[in-house]
Amino acid sequence: MRVLYVYCHPLPESFHAAIRAKALDGLKAAGHDVDLLDLYAEGFDPVLSEDARRHYHDTSRNQSGLEDYVRRLQSAEALVVQFPVWCFGMPAMLKGFIDRMFMPGVAFDISDPERVKPMLGNLKRVAGIVTYGRPRWMAITMGDPPRKIVKRMLRATIRPGAPVSYLAHYSMNLSTDETRKAFTTKVAARMDQF
Repeated sequence: MRVLYVYCHPLPESFHAAIRAKALDGLKAAGHDVDLLDLYAEGFDPVLSEDARRHYHDTSRNQSGLEDYVRRLQSAEALVVQFPVWCFGMPAMLKGFIDRMFMPGVAFDISDPERVKPMLGNLKRVAGIVTYGRPRWMAITMGDPPRKIVKRMLRATIRPGAPVSYLAHYSMNLSTDETRKAFTTKVAARMDQF
């Protein structure tokens, strides 16, 4: 399966880099063809400009400057998004990617606003790989927007009934070598079964 792996962390030496290495190993061991999209390394521009917003609903113009990213998203059969949760939200870089890429003509057809239709039927599976500084109960108290975006919003744009998984490591502020190793091992195993 062709997997678009969207990675969002600015530090190459972070724990997220270790998670990514294990996840990629698991996906490759399972025989998947992985397209790594490192948002920071590729210099993705997350800003929705005035012009881009003005033409957001114009499917003849809204992909301007994003054609390669659109091609990669539309040619994938699965999507993995990996990111840290900061202030109980996604990093601005990833939120900007979603705002700019999951648009009319790419992620959904809004020609009939009462019956919006998903357009990413090529995606047969989605996974989120996430870390939180705080415990799960605090994320729940805050409404856990990152989980909802992955498990609800992204799900609404892909093949109906496709599985969406969410692997989260909570309490990173209190994590140990053992808890981090357990999480990377879990991620590798889940990606090996992806």
